[in-house]
Amino acid sequence: MVMVLAVVFAGVVQGGANTAWAGGSRPPSDRRLLFYNHAYGVLDRETADAIEHSDYLRDFANFHVRTTTSDGRTWTGRYLMGRETYLELFGVGDLPGKDGALGSGGLGVSPERTGDLATVTERLRDHGVPNPTEFRQTRDFGDGVPVPWFDGVFTTVDYDAFGAWGMEYLPEYFADPRSNTEPASYPGDVGRERYLSDDYRDHLMRDVTSVRLAVTARDLANTVPLLRAGGFVVRPVPGGGIVAYDGGTTIRFDTVPHDRVGLRQVGMSLNRPVAYRHQEHIGRSTLTVGPGTRAVWTFDDTK
Repeated sequence: MVMVLAVVFAGVVQGGANTAWAGGSRPPSDRRLLFYNHAYGVLDRETADAIEHSDYLRDFANFHVRTTTSDGRTWTGRYLMGRETYLELFGVGDLPGKDGALGSGGLGVSPERTGDLATVTERLRDHGVPNPTEFRQTRDFGDGVPVPWFDGVFTTVDYDAFGAWGMEYLPEYFADPRSNTEPASYPGDVGRERYLSDDYRDHLMRDVTSVRLAVTARDLANTVPLLRAGGFVVRPVPGGGIVAYDGGTTIRFDTVPHDRVGLRQVGMSLNRPVAYRHQEHIGRSTLTVGPGTRAVWTFDDTK
């Protein structure tokens, strides 16, 4: 799935590492409500094509090139799917307008239990967002009948090249057998692990553990309230950026001029340790796997 910003915004205009479930180990007012779900980035065409045709990635991860139809719009992405988290990649021009420009990207964060997104939306008002933009996203499995997919919220619909959104999967989506999702593990389960398949077990990659993104100061300022409202631990870093942590995935944002934005690096955990260090050059990116249970994928920031 991609949350292409222009796609969702058009719909709004037309229509007006550990899971969070911990048996109540944290007070409800203090517990984290949102967690890293997925990020996407728009890469140069050479790298995007190399990723799409990489035999190594198909062995390394639960990797798919998939076309999705949602709210009458269609996109094709390259997906690395983990246990609870995933990564989505595009090439220049794969998405319409400025969303298809080199360096554009987005971040989806989601709750593990039903109703938590509504709480986050209320919290946003306490974090300087008086009028959050709420929306509902549907998905078409190919028969022309839209299925409710998830509810979402933006802090703003005005962005430079990057946007973040909160998203809560809907019961109707889990109930549709075509979604290939898992049964609930507890009452109100709308979690990431339920949404994603267990096919990750047949590959080396387990989950996304870190993401580093270069964004404009304005896009970062619009993102921080959502992270704080969702319970992320947010700390500043030298140079004007931040590091945000949800208990399982670390997200670093570096502030840069508009012409330097883009996905920079992704860290991943592995299902089993490897005794060697392997480097795979994929277009203008380098995936370093091992030794141990970690992999790091670095993307060229030269434009």
